[in-house]
Amino acid sequence: MSHDRSTVHFHQSCPVCGRQLRVRVSLLGQRVFCQHCGGGFVASDPELRGEPADRDDQVERLLAAAARMLERAEH
Repeated sequence: MSHDRSTVHFHQSCPVCGRQLRVRVSLLGQRVFCQHCGGGFVASDPELRGEPADRDDQVERLLAAAARMLERAEH
């Protein structure tokens, strides 16, 4: 399986089996399923916990940092 290099991911442990999973940032707050055990959970990055307004700011900063990293990688 190939991965789109322009897609931003974060790592989260499956609460069912404990496997470290790579989750797309676009799935934050949505119900996802572990590809290994099938366990369902809500995608959430522990670093982004806090008040909703704070999370929005943190997500924007994360996406901006990822965009800068991708731009550097392309040059």
